[in-house]
Amino acid sequence: MIRRWLGLLYVQVLIAIVLGVALGALYPATGAALKPLGDAFVKLIKVVIAPVVFCTVVHGIASVRDASKVGRVGLKAILYFEVVSTFALAIGLIVAKVFRTGAGFNIDPSQLDARAVQGFTQKAQGESVVGHLMAVIPDTFFGAFVTGDLLQVLFLAVLTGFAINALPEKARLAVAQAIDQMAAVFFGIVRIVVQAAPVGAFGAMAFTIGQYGIGSLLQLGELVATFYVTALLFVLLVLGGIARFCGFSILRFLNYIREELLIVLGTSSSESVLPQVMRKMERLGCAPNVVGLTVPLGYSFNLDGTNIYMTLATLFLAYATNTPLTLGQELTILLVAMLTSKGASGVTGAGFITLAATLSVIPDIPIQALAVLIGVDKFMSECRALTNLVGNGVACVAVSRWERELDQARLRAELARGPHHAGEDAAPEPARHAA
Repeated sequence: MIRRWLGLLYVQVLIAIVLGVALGALYPATGAALKPLGDAFVKLIKVVIAPVVFCTVVHGIASVRDASKVGRVGLKAILYFEVVSTFALAIGLIVAKVFRTGAGFNIDPSQLDARAVQGFTQKAQGESVVGHLMAVIPDTFFGAFVTGDLLQVLFLAVLTGFAINALPEKARLAVAQAIDQMAAVFFGIVRIVVQAAPVGAFGAMAFTIGQYGIGSLLQLGELVATFYVTALLFVLLVLGGIARFCGFSILRFLNYIREELLIVLGTSSSESVLPQVMRKMERLGCAPNVVGLTVPLGYSFNLDGTNIYMTLATLFLAYATNTPLTLGQELTILLVAMLTSKGASGVTGAGFITLAATLSVIPDIPIQALAVLIGVDKFMSECRALTNLVGNGVACVAVSRWERELDQARLRAELARGPHHAGEDAAPEPARHAA
């Protein structure tokens, strides 16, 4: 019995997280030195994420002869993302104002080390509305794959999918099948890499505790606790309400993706489980073509956790530095965050960069105040990634139901059965769309 449990990937990840925390707390220097283990795992996943997303989206579009249907699914997904993401941004703003998180810190920005955030602010420079939109277009076709920019990959995938769709029927089927076989190769790579998740989780957690310590978490515990509670309530109430409308329980859904949640908790990257999530969405009865479009799009356009963090953290810094904001400035933060959050992938650190980009439009809040958050951002990065993952899963079911391509009976049966046995979910396969 014990051997069977130890053979489950999510149990291995959970054990690795506990051991990593213990090592980082007892031997901080050793824990901090294990950072390459976590980085290597995330890097290995990132190697195949762009090809997986490209092949999945291209095959999803190319396999549906009716181009209007593809456009309809895409528009429904984008509309859903914008509504829910805006709601997440507004919740972060409202919670910060109600609880005045950060008030009383009386931080003097002139006493902070601006060099600590220089790298983040440099990456955030030039993030104007036009610049952010132009960044969707890559310099070259393969440039998007080199940089791993998911927005650019999605842009190319949509163009390629519609181009294949316009081919004569025989050629379209042949190319779609070839793309599907390519996807099978990359899913096979993911199947191998995901087995190293416990090692990555161990290294990442040991580094986090060893480098920043439990003390850094306690110093800014008010912000961290507020963020975690807000994200939890968002998942249970907002996403839970959407789930109930779609005919399933959010708690059963969380149990169903528990393995993926633990991997994300250990690596702070929601991208690390993208292929497995797509596989599970299909098992839940979502239409393959909807999964192929909605889930990859969600990783760039539906980042609920990142949205809550950005508005909450922005107002935290305003209160902490005693910077008064007008209603107009708060609405500006909301509108700008709607743009800067797009394309903030599930990789750890991305939320911090988008926060810097958002702050750049409100010069009243000193940018060097970001240095206050460096010590605890890693702890909040995990919550961002977890919330993003749950939000994308619920979004896929919601869009499938909206499109009337959700197998309700299968959804209820799968959730009642719970996660599958070890090995099944760790071996995702590409979607088999009806050509």
